[in-house]
Amino acid sequence: MRLPKLNRRVVKGLDLRTLLTALTGEGASGDRIVPPTGFTAHLTLFAAGAMAFLAVFALALSLATGRLADRWSESLAQTVTVRVSAPAGQVEPQTEAVMQILRGTPGVGEPHLLTQDQMADLLTPWFGPDVPVDALPVPRLIELPIADARDFDAEGLRLRLEGEVPGAVLDDHTEWRRPLVTAANRLQVLGILSLMLIAAASAAMITLAAKAALAANGQVIRVLRLIGARDITIATAFVRRFTRRAALGAGVGTLLGLLAVIALPDLDDSSQFLTGLGFQGWSWLWALLIPLVAAGVGFLATRWAALSMLGQVR
Repeated sequence: MRLPKLNRRVVKGLDLRTLLTALTGEGASGDRIVPPTGFTAHLTLFAAGAMAFLAVFALALSLATGRLADRWSESLAQTVTVRVSAPAGQVEPQTEAVMQILRGTPGVGEPHLLTQDQMADLLTPWFGPDVPVDALPVPRLIELPIADARDFDAEGLRLRLEGEVPGAVLDDHTEWRRPLVTAANRLQVLGILSLMLIAAASAAMITLAAKAALAANGQVIRVLRLIGARDITIATAFVRRFTRRAALGAGVGTLLGLLAVIALPDLDDSSQFLTGLGFQGWSWLWALLIPLVAAGVGFLATRWAALSMLGQVR
């Protein structure tokens, strides 16, 4: 922005409000000393919008993996499985003995013996749809729902089965549950880390844009200092403008991100790992905080950049 050539004595005699009005066409706030257009405005809007768009998906991933970990943990903890492996002539008697033991175990529901069709469904992913279950030495599987975890003693049941039915093995899914829940929790941590990196990248881009705007308005800053304007007064104009730009860009990016999440196809229950990716219930409110966080990041980044650069340039 080109400034009128002002005599130093005249400048010193002017009131700060009067000079700001003359230079910017506004009141004492002086927001227009920051260029309203140009690459700094475009850079701030684009960076805030793009980072907010990515933040929506990172937040959705973090929330979805949290629900996934809870679902896996609860579903695997609510049942145990008993596997009966015995010679051909002893399979049925041992299976019936196991059923009797399970029915008398406290804290459990009614045991369910898997049928041949259900066994075939379990083996289909490995052997195909035409697996001959009858011709294979497949052990009998019994699902046992846990009605009351406080009364159920898995270790005691395991020892009883070992003593009375040597061919029966109790599986409480601990070995399956632990790595699945650990993987889901790590994905949640990765989502949170992604949000932190997005905020840091946004702060870096806004800082770069603010410093470029300050450098481009060096003549304005020198004139303002001639009339006694403090650095905090000058910085406030830049902070206010860049905070608004960051909030506006983040608001647009968040809206586009939410629309993209809504447009994701619904997955059936067979895709257990990706089921529920997105926001549910009150979790949608977390996405609405993204523009507010972006405005806060823009405020802090611009304030630091402005005060830092003004302190170096005299």
